[in-house]
Amino acid sequence: MSLSDDEIERYARHIVLPEIGGPGQQKLKNARVLVVGAGGLGAPLIQYLAAAGIGKIGIVDDDVVSLSNLQRQTIFTTQDIGAHKAVAAARFVRDLNPEVIVEEHVTRIDAHNARAMVAFYDVVVEGSDNFETRYAVSDACFHEKKPVVMGALGRFDGSLTTIRAHETAADGRPNPSWRCLFPEAPPPGAIPTCAQAGVLGALPGVVGSLMALETIRAVTGFGEPLVGKLLLIDALTLRFETLRYGWDEENPLSGHAAPAPT
Repeated sequence: MSLSDDEIERYARHIVLPEIGGPGQQKLKNARVLVVGAGGLGAPLIQYLAAAGIGKIGIVDDDVVSLSNLQRQTIFTTQDIGAHKAVAAARFVRDLNPEVIVEEHVTRIDAHNARAMVAFYDVVVEGSDNFETRYAVSDACFHEKKPVVMGALGRFDGSLTTIRAHETAADGRPNPSWRCLFPEAPPPGAIPTCAQAGVLGALPGVVGSLMALETIRAVTGFGEPLVGKLLLIDALTLRFETLRYGWDEENPLSGHAAPAPT
């Protein structure tokens, strides 16, 4: 399915980029991306994926919009308070870009339903606020052979990486999984929540936008993805650092002692 005249005009600034061009924009139009979490990270992520012309965006979130969200979740308005985030975010997408098909999933992903949900998408982007969801999604993407972009926030810091643990690196070793970085979740209560610790309002916009950029790179293939690299962002000093990490043969998901993928 080729681009319409309206789409050519809408995406003109992409199409003139040699690294994307018409073929890359067509890949974006054909792509199916699942966004897990429509909160601080999900809001800018959804906005830029829709603007970029991702053909189908699935939005998973079982929370509702509250007044305290509006300090950083800028796709919502005061009128959205009390609405399901997935529903309000889908409405935003349709208003911004009617060319995009958007699917609302007013539910929570867990270990029981994660594989069934990610199976229908090409790329998954994980921006939830809890470790249970992160592990469920990253494990499911390994088993379903899907790339997943992972983002996280602290009070004044953020991080970002891309996981393609179902593939091998140039040296023949498996790509690292999320569990190569963090084999197990921390004990409950060890990490304060956003409500307890706070978060700088503009920071999710930075990290979520970078997650959108990484997703667009995953779809179109330009540039060098953050596979085996963890991007760290410090808003107090405005420093960006990239740490490299590799496959851990002892990790419980894809290590030597891990159960065979099913």
